[in-house]
Amino acid sequence: MNQAELILLIVKIWGGIGALVAVAFLTFGMDRLDEDARGAYVFRPLLVPGILLIWPLVLWRWYILADGKDEWSDRYRPRRTSHQWFALIMPIAIVVIIVAGLSVRQTWPADIAPVQLSEAPE
Repeated sequence: MNQAELILLIVKIWGGIGALVAVAFLTFGMDRLDEDARGAYVFRPLLVPGILLIWPLVLWRWYILADGKDEWSDRYRPRRTSHQWFALIMPIAIVVIIVAGLSVRQTWPADIAPVQLSEAPE
């Protein structure tokens, strides 16, 4: 088995598990977690691609919300403890990247003569 076949196998397994989670969550879980979603079946197929990709997060949130371990006040309060550091680091990083990109130059050897790949049209 080469790397491409292994990657394809992993993608198939991930998608298969995601499909099972999507079917289970959209048929049983959503009605129990969200009162507004009861009886609303038209939008559920739109959620399938997202659930296929992030099924571990869907399972984790389903478990947390079903057990009542989620604190509703934390859900609506933004977590801004690290925003201050990113606000300082990102402009510095952008300037460093731009300066590094402009300062690195590719130089060609002077002894390489240009080679014509095809004949000139007549």
